[in-house]
Amino acid sequence: MVDQFKLMSKLLSPLCLKSVTLKNRIAISPMCQYSAVNGFANDWHLVHMGSRAVGGAGLIIQEATAVSPEGRITPGDLGLYQPGHVAKLKQITSFLLEQGTVSGIQLAHAGRKASCSEPWKGGRQITPGMGGWSIVAPSAMPFYASDGVPDALDFIGIQKVVADFAIAALRALEAGYQLLDIHAAHGYLVHQFLSPLSNHRTDDYGGSFENRIRLLLEILDGVQREWPRDLPLFVRISATDWADDGWNPEEAVKLAAILKQRGVDLIDCSSGGLLPDVKIPVGPGFQVKFAETIRKETGILTSAVGLITDPLQAEEILERGAADLIMFGRESLREPYFPFKAAVELKDEIAWPLQYIRAKP
Repeated sequence: MVDQFKLMSKLLSPLCLKSVTLKNRIAISPMCQYSAVNGFANDWHLVHMGSRAVGGAGLIIQEATAVSPEGRITPGDLGLYQPGHVAKLKQITSFLLEQGTVSGIQLAHAGRKASCSEPWKGGRQITPGMGGWSIVAPSAMPFYASDGVPDALDFIGIQKVVADFAIAALRALEAGYQLLDIHAAHGYLVHQFLSPLSNHRTDDYGGSFENRIRLLLEILDGVQREWPRDLPLFVRISATDWADDGWNPEEAVKLAAILKQRGVDLIDCSSGGLLPDVKIPVGPGFQVKFAETIRKETGILTSAVGLITDPLQAEEILERGAADLIMFGRESLREPYFPFKAAVELKDEIAWPLQYIRAKP
């Protein structure tokens, strides 16, 4: 074991989440690698996540992991829809644990954004005849006008989605994950139900705010029946669609308050993804305001994500109480050892792997 140091910065201070303690507030955001085969993880995933654990991240959340074959974004998505998926994931979580990093997993269903080719192959929808599969959504509305029309989920289909999330949560526990994140953002299935722009249903799952959040609450209930109460549970949301008459920050705050009452520990605040060609005012920390508003109005913990690239920037967000945790995405791809850089810039100490001590400044 390496020595523990007295921490001065907020970014490198611990965060307690139920029975789990993150050694710092640097989290690796779930980022799809599109490198699985039939949902199975491989050595790419081990090295990708393992290198960031060696690099000192307090939390790594595994990419959107499909709860069913039809819930995959691409054929390269990770899955937890069959028992065989667990073994390799268990190897990955064991390695992360050895590095003192908490392993999280994001459970997801792509809905109408499923059955696409990998980004480097164009990222557009592929038909069943070309290696794709049938897609489902709250309403028979495609993402792109040129896409095939998804099947609107009936009640039995909705119940299958709820059951798939619950079974995947149980497998995630078996695989050794210590934290679970429900994906309700970025235009995927749960977000499609939340937004009136993609949900035109006239039954109990459409129309009013209470009806549009129903699927998420049922998924949450199903997951909580399988996920231990002493382990953290996050929900990632898009706080706005960035479009008129869509899901908006006011509804995001209302939802966050309900999720807090139902035992969710943290809201992972992102935005957008529901519609193509939406103009988003992208800039450094452009989504932090959503995390700050939700945190202050509901009292729930939040994480901030989106063009946060600098340790001083992250420290300022935490110091002013805008968020409790910082999610690093693209910056962690560029800098797998970002926490070491943060310690230098913040004039703080961080535990280095013994094997790398000779390189410590």
